[in-house]
Amino acid sequence: MIRIPKIKGIIDRRVLINYQVDKKVLETYLPKPFSPKLVKGKGIAGICLIRLKEIRPKGLPKYLGISSENGAHRIAVEWIENGEKKEGVYIPRRDTSSKLNSLAGGTIFPGIHHLANFTVKESNSNYEIGFVSEDKTSLSIKAKKTNTWNNESLFDNLESVSDFFKNGAIGYSPHKNNFEGLELKTYNWKVSLLEVVHIKSSFFENENIFPKGSVKFDNALLMKNIDHEWISLNKI
Repeated sequence: MIRIPKIKGIIDRRVLINYQVDKKVLETYLPKPFSPKLVKGKGIAGICLIRLKEIRPKGLPKYLGISSENGAHRIAVEWIENGEKKEGVYIPRRDTSSKLNSLAGGTIFPGIHHLANFTVKESNSNYEIGFVSEDKTSLSIKAKKTNTWNNESLFDNLESVSDFFKNGAIGYSPHKNNFEGLELKTYNWKVSLLEVVHIKSSFFENENIFPKGSVKFDNALLMKNIDHEWISLNKI
C-alpha cells in the first residue's frame, strides 16, 4: 500500500463541534483498544468541519496542492500502546468534497473518505456549514463568533478545552481489521469560541447509537489559517 509519510498545507477554517456523552454509551460503541477519555466523568465526542488548502506531499510547491471541505466524526479516546498510555481521537467516519480524497482514502490517505456534497456560507462572524453524503449521512450547523463561555460546558474555560484538543492530535480511523493513524502537527495553534444557533447531526441524533438523553451539546470552537502537517502513523 502506498502511504505518503508527511502531508503539508493550510487549515483555512476548522470548526470543532463538541458533545458530552455518557461514558457507558461510548464504552459500548468504541472498538478495542480504545476507551473514552473523560472530563468530569463524561466522554467527549463531536464533529470536525475542516477546509484544507494547498494540501500536498511535503517538499512539493504550493501550486500543486489541492483544496477540499471535510467532515470527521470524532471521539476523544485513550489506549495503551507498548505499555504507555496514549491519547487522541477515534474517527469512525470521514466525509469529503474531494473525489481524490474519496478515491485515495485507505490507500494514500489513512481512513475511508465518503464523498459528500458540502454547502458553506461564511462572513466575518457567521458560519453556515452542511453536508450530505452518498449514504445520506448529514450535518448542518449555523454558528456565530462569541466571547461568552457556555456555563453548562464540562470544561472550565477556553484555555482548558483548547489544551484538551491540542493534546489529542493523533487520530485513528477503522480500515479492514486495523486502525490507520494520522497525527496533526500544527505550527500555530489558536482557538476561539462559537455560539451555535442551530445544529443537526444524523450521527449524534441516531438513537440506535446514542440513546435519548445520552448526548448533550457542550461547545463549539473555531480555528483559522493554521499552518500544519499530517503525519502517517503505524497501524494498530
